[in-house]
Amino acid sequence: MATPNPSEAELAFNNEVLECASYYQISSSAIANMNAPQMQAVGDRLLNSSKQAVSLAQQYQSKEDVESKLSEIKEKQLASLPNSKSLGSLMGKYKVSCKTLLAAPQKRLDYWIMATM
Repeated sequence: MATPNPSEAELAFNNEVLECASYYQISSSAIANMNAPQMQAVGDRLLNSSKQAVSLAQQYQSKEDVESKLSEIKEKQLASLPNSKSLGSLMGKYKVSCKTLLAAPQKRLDYWIMATM
């Protein structure tokens, strides 16, 4: 259940979570468009990570707010790419941090709580 009035820390945390969700969606979509059957498992894993991130975000904000913010972030990320197949810049920025965030979300939320005090 979403927090009715998310704190500054929760909003900052959610922004990061949704950046990850978007990164995972874009990457999964790019892999699906490659039409490379050997990469399908990777694409599926990325899609599942995106769903996990969206679900996490919905603990702090309403489904509508999460969908709206995710859409906004995804547009920005897509606009930053030279083309739909060049994911290097997104991977460089998000691959490790998103994996870490989803593995230990409370640790990252604690960081934001401290950072916004």
